[in-house]
Amino acid sequence: MDDSKGLAYFFVGLGVGVAVGLIFAPQSGAETRGLIKSKANESTDYVRRRSEELRDQAGDYVQKGKEVVGKQREQLSAALDAGKQAYREAIAQVGNRPAGGAESL
Repeated sequence: MDDSKGLAYFFVGLGVGVAVGLIFAPQSGAETRGLIKSKANESTDYVRRRSEELRDQAGDYVQKGKEVVGKQREQLSAALDAGKQAYREAIAQVGNRPAGGAESL
């Protein structure tokens, strides 16, 4: 289950729990409202902490992605330079052959 579904289920469960709690509450109205307020604050704190964790994870993934892209760029650049050098060497070898030679490349 992904995080967005888990969060949706959390809020559905929270709503059902509040409704059942209101129906069967043994406390007075003021006590029940206080309890609801404290639970709402707890859920807000949970969502805030979870969103901060997810933001930090996303930042880590972005940083790792940048590192991978940088390494791939370096490898591609090195491969391109090696290919250019091999091409230059092959051209130089062809240029150094005697005219009219039947040598193969």
